[in-house]
Formats: sequence, C-alpha cells, structure tokens
Amino acid sequence: MTDYPMEYYEFFVKFNEGDYYTCHDLLEEIWLTDKDNLFLKGLLQMTVALYHYGYGNVKGARLMMNVGHSYIQKYRPIYWGIDLEYVNDFIEQCLTIIPQDIDQVPFEKVNILPQLPDLILYLID
Repeated sequence: MTDYPMEYYEFFVKFNEGDYYTCHDLLEEIWLTDKDNLFLKGLLQMTVALYHYGYGNVKGARLMMNVGHSYIQKYRPIYWGIDLEYVNDFIEQCLTIIPQDIDQVPFEKVNILPQLPDLILYLID
C-alpha cells in the first residue's frame, strides 16, 4: 500500500464525518508543499463547495464545484487511491442539483435548498 501524508488519511475521516472546513485545511497543508498537484486542489475545491452549500453560499458552491471538477479530470480514473470516476459522478450530480438561479440563501433557510447526494470516500489501494 502506498504511503500518503498523514493529513490525507485524516482528510478521509473528516470528509466522511461532513467536516468540510477541516478537510480544506488538511488538503491545503499538503497542497502548499506540492502546488502542481491539481488533484489535491480539485478535492480541496470540492470540499469548499460542499462547505459553501451547507451555509447557503450557492453561487460559491457552484463555482468551486465546477473548478474542482475541471481539476480532477486529468487524474481519472484512479489517483492517490481514490476512484475518481466515482468522485466525478458525484460532482456532476451535484452540479445538476445545485440551483442555477440562486446565489445565496440565509443560513437559517439553508434547508430549502435541494439536498446533495452523499459521497463516502475511501482508499482503494
């Protein structure tokens, strides 16, 4: 099995717990030492999108999800132990669900937004 930075393993735990803010910090710490790794940046943008959506920043979620989608494309189908076909499908589903005609909703009304699908991340190698 390949060894990854400890923050990467922690990212899986936090992602599956729905702690997207911490996911951002963990991935950013790795990415800052390897800025050419757009795979990490793509995952980072996807988690930022989920964080934004959960707080009502629909426009930010849409933008970050699109950017994350574009960054992971050249790493498909599998990279750093993640099935990126699975992640790509998740992102594309989110992009069809995230409203196109709303930029923001107040946090107390975030429950009116359509629910995004669940994604459980795990290492496959």
